[in-house]
Amino acid sequence: MKNLNLLIVEGNLNEENENFKNLGIQTHAESLKESLSYFTNDLNIDVFNPCSEKSFDKVLLNIKKYDGLIWGGSSLNIYNDCIEIRRQISFMKECFKNIKKILAICWGMQVAVTAAGGEVKKSSKGAHIGIANDIEINENGLNHPLYKLKNKKFNSPAFNFDEVATLPEGAINLASNNINKVQGLHFKSGISDIWGLQYHPEITYHKMISLIKFRKEKLINVRKCFKDEEEIKKHIDFIEKEIKISVKESRMLELKNWLNYLKTAA
Repeated sequence: MKNLNLLIVEGNLNEENENFKNLGIQTHAESLKESLSYFTNDLNIDVFNPCSEKSFDKVLLNIKKYDGLIWGGSSLNIYNDCIEIRRQISFMKECFKNIKKILAICWGMQVAVTAAGGEVKKSSKGAHIGIANDIEINENGLNHPLYKLKNKKFNSPAFNFDEVATLPEGAINLASNNINKVQGLHFKSGISDIWGLQYHPEITYHKMISLIKFRKEKLINVRKCFKDEEEIKKHIDFIEKEIKISVKESRMLELKNWLNYLKTAA
């Protein structure tokens, strides 16, 4: 079987990625590449960042060569109107016209939902800081290939302050927890079949801990998620306990299932 062509869209600004690199933290695109390589090396992967490219023309010229697209995370908030966010929404709409299979993760799902006419708002019940607890797959999800062999209830790496508030027309909610009603999602737009995840199966808990440490001042003083560094330390201790019981392949099963879907009739 021929190698599949995959486009990864990087959602972070270049400045954020430079900060990651200076601290020895993988960019989200790098995390995706590493996690995908756990399951297969039969992928030709290109990475595109709509925020930094002056024009979409080059990537759009060859966009139909891609068998699938994965759109990853970002520290941006979709409701903060700026050129970088508008460019990402615009590029997602182009993808809906040209790429049949899309896996949209966290920020990627929020961009896809917005581009398809849904709405994303600040989460009314709090945030996920490094981990999402007790995500539960509903009946629709249990019958969906995204969650094949997945435990009905599970924890996952996650980092988000926002949530899908209004589903796009025809969208099916697949999973929820007490913070976000929409944790897994399936909908169609244009020619695209979109599988969405609010959490991050592709990112390790170790990276999440690094992100918490990197963002600790903002988490305390701006986001008000913690009152002080001692609270952050206790939260990191909790995540480290999860690391000890987490099974890598189970954590990333959604990636494996989407790759299997990608291979069908590719």
